[in-house]
Amino acid sequence: MNIYLIAVGNRMPRWVEEGYQEYAKRMPSECALKLVEIAPGRRGKGADIARVVRDEGERMLKAIPRSCRVVTLEVEGRAWSTSQLAKKLGGWLADGPDIALLVGGPEGLAESCQQRADLRWSLSPLTLPHPLVRVLLSEQLYRAWSLLNNHPYHRA
Repeated sequence: MNIYLIAVGNRMPRWVEEGYQEYAKRMPSECALKLVEIAPGRRGKGADIARVVRDEGERMLKAIPRSCRVVTLEVEGRAWSTSQLAKKLGGWLADGPDIALLVGGPEGLAESCQQRADLRWSLSPLTLPHPLVRVLLSEQLYRAWSLLNNHPYHRA
């Protein structure tokens, strides 16, 4: 199974790239984490933000590989504890289809992405900076995998 992190944004600060890569490389091949970056739309003065978000959403939907279960990251989604995430991950591994995690840009996800979601997940009721979400997601997925496999990382 592959987990595709489809996220709006590119040219991230080095700490984001390093943090994400640190945990992505720890994931085993049967649960590989792969980043797909969607170039953000222009948000200059006078930009039609609603249209920018819609365009980003269209590009995100096109980037979802076939037969993926889609999980959107949204403040309004359902919060999961680490043990609940581990159970979800275990179920996803048993079911087999790949997973696509969708992370929107500064204004969030397009409505079309929200409608496509099989699950809506909230990392926190706080609004998190989107670059930080990449690092947090990769760490939590690795922690969930560690918990499932009795790896000592979870107990650290």
